[in-house]
Amino acid sequence: MRLVPLMSAAIIMCTSGLAFAQGWTEYVSREDYFSVSFPGEPTVEDVTYAAEYRISLPGRVHSIENQRGRYSVTVVNYADAVQMHQERVKSCIAAGGDGDSCQDDGAEEVRGALVYASWNFMKRDGADVTHYAHYNSDRVEGHEIHLTNADQSRTFAVVHMHEDRLYILEATVPRGDPAPGLFQVSLRFLDEEWNPVRYSWVGTQLYSNGYPPTPRTR
Repeated sequence: MRLVPLMSAAIIMCTSGLAFAQGWTEYVSREDYFSVSFPGEPTVEDVTYAAEYRISLPGRVHSIENQRGRYSVTVVNYADAVQMHQERVKSCIAAGGDGDSCQDDGAEEVRGALVYASWNFMKRDGADVTHYAHYNSDRVEGHEIHLTNADQSRTFAVVHMHEDRLYILEATVPRGDPAPGLFQVSLRFLDEEWNPVRYSWVGTQLYSNGYPPTPRTR
């Protein structure tokens, strides 16, 4: 007889899980080489990203907002960042500048992209940082940031750099709603044929943009 309530509880849990999963779809962006689960079909907007060292980079925001909150993936292309800084140095020297006034910040721009993106979350008005940690998705290095906002909604974010693209995942859910774990853990990076990629650990090393990559694994 004790099996009946246990079975009933199991059925309720399964039904609740199915209901929660309804509306979530796997979204694939071939332009930005990633896939992720969104609670619906996102819109895509071209944007200009203000990088740390005063250059503007092209990007796209894939986002959706509904009763479950706001979910977005911002992808910024850093492929030309170093060259843009080099051209700025040349222009500065040609205009008579020298020394620190013509400093080349290209390397710092790319190497510091994760830190700068994380810092932009931390300095938001009225937001309290409740969690900040090193993170990885498929062994691609990243940062994880959690915020409690002024209206008591919560923001969960991760940032990654893969093949000179900055990925900023952000989900903000209403007060009291569960953390949007499905959104975060479903992120996959895609190769040139749009297949998911995953890297191996080599000691304590994982994929870190700008360094020789660790081997890929299935």
